[in-house]
Amino acid sequence: MPGKFFLYKYEVGDVVRMKKKHPCGSFEWTLTRVGAECKMTCNGCGRLAVMDRPTLEKSTVEVKRKSDDLD
Repeated sequence: MPGKFFLYKYEVGDVVRMKKKHPCGSFEWTLTRVGAECKMTCNGCGRLAVMDRPTLEKSTVEVKRKSDDLD
């Protein structure tokens, strides 16, 4: 699609901080699958959720790379 770009380069294992909190109280989710639809696990309660890429991009505040933790 011309003119379409992504703000974040998501990778499996990244921790994503969202604008709104989950009912359990956690703002952070771990990505388990990345593509047109992204699958993620809540870091607070372990709940799985699937979200399409544009909605995820809009809801993301910060991405913590899994590789940053290893350094």
